[in-house]
Amino acid sequence: MKQFILSNKPESVPDKENTVRLKGDDYRYLIHVRRLAVGEIFPALLPDNTEVLIRILSIDKSKNTLIGKCIAPEDLTEDTENSEKDSASSSPQIILFQAMPKGDKMDLIVRQAAESGIAEIVPFISEYSIAKVNAESHKFTRWEKIIKEARQQSGSKTATALHKPLSLSELFVYWEKINLAKTTGILFHHVPVRGLEQKSLHGYLNNDPKTIVLVIGPEGGFSDKEVSLFQENNFLPLTIGDTILRTETAAIYCTAAIRIILLEKNSWELKQKKTGSV
Repeated sequence: MKQFILSNKPESVPDKENTVRLKGDDYRYLIHVRRLAVGEIFPALLPDNTEVLIRILSIDKSKNTLIGKCIAPEDLTEDTENSEKDSASSSPQIILFQAMPKGDKMDLIVRQAAESGIAEIVPFISEYSIAKVNAESHKFTRWEKIIKEARQQSGSKTATALHKPLSLSELFVYWEKINLAKTTGILFHHVPVRGLEQKSLHGYLNNDPKTIVLVIGPEGGFSDKEVSLFQENNFLPLTIGDTILRTETAAIYCTAAIRIILLEKNSWELKQKKTGSV
């Protein structure tokens, strides 16, 4: 279901009477894109990720202002809310380490990652990246806007965070900070790594990870040196299929593969118990 995400702007934060005043891009999206009218109710997320419903009280076209009142979701029972929260909290979070591609391909990757419920996107510069960190930093604001639009369109409840672009050395420093217990790092590579037993994706996810970090390379993939560095930092190499994917395709392809396995975890675990294998 589509949802609206309230910004941290003072007028967008509910006041003591739970009233919000929406202007600018927010007004245009709700009135001209969603074509909502006075009296209609739409789902929204507050800045703290709380789910609410907003009833439109008035629309001032001369000032491009919408006034709405936040109300508790009437279609959710306490048991349903607790069930959804428990499900969300038990689901592993996925972090995407994405090597910077050329041109505007990162825009598509960011949009698809947000729609897919990625918890965090960490762009970085690899050996074969054409883009440079300083040259791409100005796109950060645009990517944040894309994330908001994607979450509103898809209804994703995951507040996708966006990290500033990093160099490869900075990426490994960041990895050390988040590489805690129950964290699994997976390096998606288009060339099978020789001399190393390759497990299935099911096998890598069979240890019930709390956080999954997947690494996607740029056009041209990773160099042998980079593959070795990732392995030295405990990333598990994985090759899916026998085709070479574009970097923007690989990101959503691999994310979808992980998401589907996690969503079907109960069924494949049951089969594993019966057959003794994944």
